[in-house]
Amino acid sequence: MKATGIVRRIDDLGRVVIPKEIRRTMRIREGDPLEIFTDRDGEVIFKKYSPIGELTSFAAQYAETLHKTCNLSVVVCDRDSVVACAGVSKKEYSDKSLSEELEGIMEARSLYTRQEGAQKLPALSDGGSHYVSSAMPIISEGDIIGCVAALCENDKEYTPDALECKLIQTAAGFLGRQLED
Repeated sequence: MKATGIVRRIDDLGRVVIPKEIRRTMRIREGDPLEIFTDRDGEVIFKKYSPIGELTSFAAQYAETLHKTCNLSVVVCDRDSVVACAGVSKKEYSDKSLSEELEGIMEARSLYTRQEGAQKLPALSDGGSHYVSSAMPIISEGDIIGCVAALCENDKEYTPDALECKLIQTAAGFLGRQLED
């Protein structure tokens, strides 16, 4: 564990303010869920909670099925990183941070479809070897919890068809519903 040198007091309602610098560094946004852990030494640890993390193996199976049956390269993400992928290098994509462009797609709360000649949006913050051809946010109980995205290799020019878009929408809708049950 890394010390920050920042000390905060608990107010009369039991609240503690997490400093802006730490929220920005850890990419904690207003409304993000935090999981609380304690240990025997009296430490209280806050960890970002990812609801989609509970569905990681299920999301991986869904991505693998889309890849095998439709030959789609697919990533399933939470709000910060890739949690499952198929058709792309797991080493390159698993647990990697998302690009600002993909975060923007999630915030828009609607289907993204790349149009012919449009800019190629990277899925990862470090670029990666693929770009997003279509993507749909995963929404559960009104909250954005992640995204399902189909990817295409950077050296190829590609515009997704209606079937690919429907498959990505269906995957996102299905994963969102799984979290509501």
